[in-house]
Amino acid sequence: MTVAAPIPAAPAAAGGKAPVHHSTTRFRGVPTFANSTLADIGTFDDPIVREAAVEGLGRYNGAVVAVNPNTGRILTVVNQKVAFGDGFIPCSTIKPTIAVAALEENVITRDTMLRVHDRHARYMNLTEALAHSNNDFFEQLGVRMGFDTVSKYARLMGLGELAGYNLPEEHPGAFPMAPPAHGGVARMSSFGEGIQITPFQLVSLASAFANGGTLYYLQYPRTPEEIQNFQPKVKRDLNIAPVLPEIREGMLAAVLYGTAKRSFDAGGDETPLGKTGTCNDPTSKVGWFVTYADEQHPKIALAVLLRGSSHQVEGPTAALVAGRIYRRLREQNYFSTATASNETMKPVIVLGTDSGN
Repeated sequence: MTVAAPIPAAPAAAGGKAPVHHSTTRFRGVPTFANSTLADIGTFDDPIVREAAVEGLGRYNGAVVAVNPNTGRILTVVNQKVAFGDGFIPCSTIKPTIAVAALEENVITRDTMLRVHDRHARYMNLTEALAHSNNDFFEQLGVRMGFDTVSKYARLMGLGELAGYNLPEEHPGAFPMAPPAHGGVARMSSFGEGIQITPFQLVSLASAFANGGTLYYLQYPRTPEEIQNFQPKVKRDLNIAPVLPEIREGMLAAVLYGTAKRSFDAGGDETPLGKTGTCNDPTSKVGWFVTYADEQHPKIALAVLLRGSSHQVEGPTAALVAGRIYRRLREQNYFSTATASNETMKPVIVLGTDSGN
């Protein structure tokens, strides 16, 4: 890590006033704070959701993508330049995907205890490992399954491919063809090493967890005609409904007492579920939170991404941003008034069931 050289002391200014010193950071690169809405066009976004997302993100340099998990309709994209970028390392948000694979392959059950290095316990089951984002637990799962199996499930759930339908600005991210040189499949399974994921891919997966396993194409209607003629389009059915209760339990535990507890809205009836992710880099940091609310009748899924160079850029802070969004939506009676709407009354178009896009 490069440490910034100290700023030399300046001579005293005329009149005897002490010079003004500006603090420096040990990181150089992406600023932590910015105007994240500067170049956005949100004319046809859901106004309530966009207002809540903009207020929730505040001055943080990041992006928010909100989706209706029952239809795949994008409700808002805050900081569109970043959201439509090449992608970022998923950090610990890769862990629910690894958990699905391990449960589907019978590598573990919900009650399987693995020995781990963690300040909370010497042994953990899946719920506790998701709640506290334990790396050891998921590294063991990755090693037991192997690269090919991990890759199969990651690609099934949309990694490495476009999440949207007719989103010309979207990038597909990247998924490695071989285990990454640094840490192999173990680090890939705990930290997302070698993977580049976009907020759209992440919120698409959260929507599938919310709705029972249907992976919708994300659609972003940006004209009155597109809004009027919107029809949900199914990408594929993941067939993961039997294992979703275990995934949801861990994501709920993360919110109630784990790494995502700052997303909890004590005044709301809708407890969100979610997973944090934090990555450090010599020049900048990345903080993720992927979430949906609520468990019984999910109305919204969010992907929150933070970037920058300070200690505030981490998954728990991204969870805090989501908590602000949820709180603002509650204050606007979004959860009590929002319904599936006429979007779901229209026929659902099934465009494909393969693993590609």
